[in-house]
Amino acid sequence: MLTTKASGIGLAAMIALGAVGYSGVACAFDPDSGVSADSGPFALFKFGFSAYKKGRKDEAVEAYKYAAEKGHRGARWALANMYAYGDGVIENDYEAFKIYDEIARQGVEPGSPDTGYFVNALVSLAHYYQNGIPDSPVKPDLGAARQLYFQAASAFGMPEAQYRLGRMILDGQGGDNSIQQAKKWLNRARLNGHAGAAAVLGNLIFQEGEAVRGLAFMTAALERSEAQDKPWIRDMQEQAFLLSDENDRRTAIALAQDMLAKGLN
Repeated sequence: MLTTKASGIGLAAMIALGAVGYSGVACAFDPDSGVSADSGPFALFKFGFSAYKKGRKDEAVEAYKYAAEKGHRGARWALANMYAYGDGVIENDYEAFKIYDEIARQGVEPGSPDTGYFVNALVSLAHYYQNGIPDSPVKPDLGAARQLYFQAASAFGMPEAQYRLGRMILDGQGGDNSIQQAKKWLNRARLNGHAGAAAVLGNLIFQEGEAVRGLAFMTAALERSEAQDKPWIRDMQEQAFLLSDENDRRTAIALAQDMLAKGLN
């Protein structure tokens, strides 16, 4: 994944959120829609979400824009995602970055219903810092990426952040490398249902000599993984499978089936 973009959903470049704020675009809501630029932020956000689900992304963008201007964090997050993925707008990672950064800088109170938006913004920012954004002021900063992943992983227990943190520690990106620390974070992500983490952890312990357990982790992870992750997990699992003897293969497959039956990777 973690080099795919971070999680999210996806306004013409003229809105220029970072340069001119959220204002400056005339409201063109259907008079029968029940909302206008003067509606409350939640009503605008709700309308935008409904319009998005119906495929009317131009209306969604406009509603999110006005809700964001009124301080609705979910609307800001939705706009950032639309920019990040070119979803109904021209893809613009730097605009997405600026909105995610705004969300993150605002912080969040313990127990706030906005916590999910805040944590996802942290992970999205970490991804941008890990890779940089071409033709923008955002250059790779592995130390910043690792710190943001750590914040989301430790303070909020986000599986994706735990996985990405584990991978960075394993590769020595943004700080020291430590197989034991990497395994700790990968295992936390695995226990939280992250198939990619289970696969990487399985490969590590397979290489350390725990052939059956490692192969079982990879086999279960392959079964539970998302379509975009199956190719690399399959390659990893098949290589380990070829290096295992027949008895270990049979035992690992049985263990993987038991893990899947219990809802574990």
